[in-house]
Amino acid sequence: MIGLLLAVALFNSIAFLINKRLTKNQIVHIWMFTVAVQVLTDGYLCKKYHAYWYFSGSLEWKTLLPLTVLIPPVNIIFLNSYPFGKTFVKQLLYILLWDVAITTYELIALLPQPWGFFNYGWWRIGYSFFVYPFLLSSVAAYYKWIRKIERE
Repeated sequence: MIGLLLAVALFNSIAFLINKRLTKNQIVHIWMFTVAVQVLTDGYLCKKYHAYWYFSGSLEWKTLLPLTVLIPPVNIIFLNSYPFGKTFVKQLLYILLWDVAITTYELIALLPQPWGFFNYGWWRIGYSFFVYPFLLSSVAAYYKWIRKIERE
């Protein structure tokens, strides 16, 4: 729990201190999109298939923290420096750099409590490493879609 609280404080502080690109409206959209995808994904992978879980694996109030205030600020940080308008190679390298960073954080979250809060069932770190680029790409695509709608 200590690691989770430190991460929530750190990621939220960074997200709102460095934000120079996203409007308040875009932040709300990204936040809600992230929470919706997170809850849907975790609902299947955690509860139904027991791939991974937070804390003890049962429904607990503290599970709301990683679902609602841990991942959304990470996506805000990711989008603030995303190389929109740059070459595909630069975008791919940026996503791969984030993939390594997020996978490393996941390894830290796997530490025993009180520092860690994440546990694996049949899931493995390699699965995360290959899934994260698709998730990060979908966040970037969603942001581009939001911007397009705002301009219309």
